[in-house]
Amino acid sequence: MNTEIDRERGVLSPADRAYLLGEREMSHDQSKRNAEARIRRRIRAGMLDFDLFLHTLSEKDRRQVFEEPASDEAVIEAVRAMVAFTYLGLEETGQDFDAVLEPAVRSAEEYLAATRGDETVSVDVTFDVETTVESSLSGVVSRLEAGDPVTPRELFTLVMQGEHDPTVYDRIALTTATDEDRTDGFLERLASYLEGDLQRVTDSQAVIVLESDDGTTDDLQTD
Repeated sequence: MNTEIDRERGVLSPADRAYLLGEREMSHDQSKRNAEARIRRRIRAGMLDFDLFLHTLSEKDRRQVFEEPASDEAVIEAVRAMVAFTYLGLEETGQDFDAVLEPAVRSAEEYLAATRGDETVSVDVTFDVETTVESSLSGVVSRLEAGDPVTPRELFTLVMQGEHDPTVYDRIALTTATDEDRTDGFLERLASYLEGDLQRVTDSQAVIVLESDDGTTDDLQTD
């Protein structure tokens, strides 16, 4: 998650970002409600702007938006967050993500075929989601309390759920069994979000060392 407050204004102002990150206190409940309503309005307004971007922004400008940060992991992660935010919002309100994704991809592919190859195409879009329950969040909490390792995705899910603060522990042991956990920067971003120090023990083990009460971190001791 990008926690930089003083970036150039986008959908959110720096003050909005500070509020969402808990770095700006509201003195009254009404001020808090006003801030949240303002943020909702800005998100909706930003979503409506994409219709304008799609139909009026030149191909050159669209390319430049995506070409420059193509190797910037923060931007790629932000694009993932855009898709995840949309998916969550639609699913939570009982709307069908497929009904948004499939025609969007289809029309984009038809546009690319027409502009690049002077062709018309038939596009088949398949989107399937299959979820398997692997562990309960209460079980993840129990392992954290016992000092046993959890997976990065389990820790991330616990952070997003928001009812248990993993920063109460001095250190969090992680098992990094997949290549994705080890190579895509996910561990580094997760440690940074928790304001901890990522220390890799082996190819399949890591530890996030968190700040102690005196603001220091304990070094990882290995044999």
